[in-house]
Amino acid sequence: MISQTNYKQLLSNLEYLKLKQMALHLDEVIDFSIANQTTFIDTLVKLTSYEVDLREKNMVHAMVKVGAFPNLKEVKDFEFEFQPSIKQQQIQDLLTLRFIENQENIVFLGPSGVGKTHLASAIGIAAAKKRTSTYFVKCHDLIQNLKKAHLENRLESRLKHYTKYKLLIIDEIGYLPIEADDAKLFFQLIDRRYEHRSTIFTTNVNFKEWDGIFQEAKLANAILDRILHHATVITIVGDSYRLKDHLASEDA
Repeated sequence: MISQTNYKQLLSNLEYLKLKQMALHLDEVIDFSIANQTTFIDTLVKLTSYEVDLREKNMVHAMVKVGAFPNLKEVKDFEFEFQPSIKQQQIQDLLTLRFIENQENIVFLGPSGVGKTHLASAIGIAAAKKRTSTYFVKCHDLIQNLKKAHLENRLESRLKHYTKYKLLIIDEIGYLPIEADDAKLFFQLIDRRYEHRSTIFTTNVNFKEWDGIFQEAKLANAILDRILHHATVITIVGDSYRLKDHLASEDA
């Protein structure tokens, strides 16, 4: 028999400690414990699990939010049949996040609209859900942030900020030109993350043409050397997702 006084005290204690889920499910767990004659430990495990599960869910939500992803599309939302050049098994392997444990990079290379950003974000979301610090940024925005920090004499702080993430996603390298001085700032970040952190890159420019992006062949080669030394390169050849419905209507 459960003492009404003790029950009220327990409920009051849970509320005072802000264990809202435990307070909410207390009656349910007491009834379950009595009906199934569970041990004290088993009853506590069941009761505390409600609190742990919610906090874990909130933590995952917070990690995904901090990641600043452009959308919340995951791999399950990707239409592999539309892009047969992509090996689904290879993407599934990347979702194990072994490449992060090994401080390796991923490069998605292909024309606009083929799904590079979708896949990069999806892997990033999978990492964030595993509570791996992850951040998504457009290459142009990254360069502008580094440039602004340099002008304000706080470049070191900004470089540390982008280096701290276990997984950094740099989207759209090559879509906009990068000035020579800005390319040197980009190199500093890549050099800091090299063999210490994992980075996912998306680009529409073949590696042989990166001289044109960074204005200087020697610097471009130094950047590429650090990116590709421990990297999986996934080249996507296919039509644009954004144009597929339009092209389908033309064929009809």
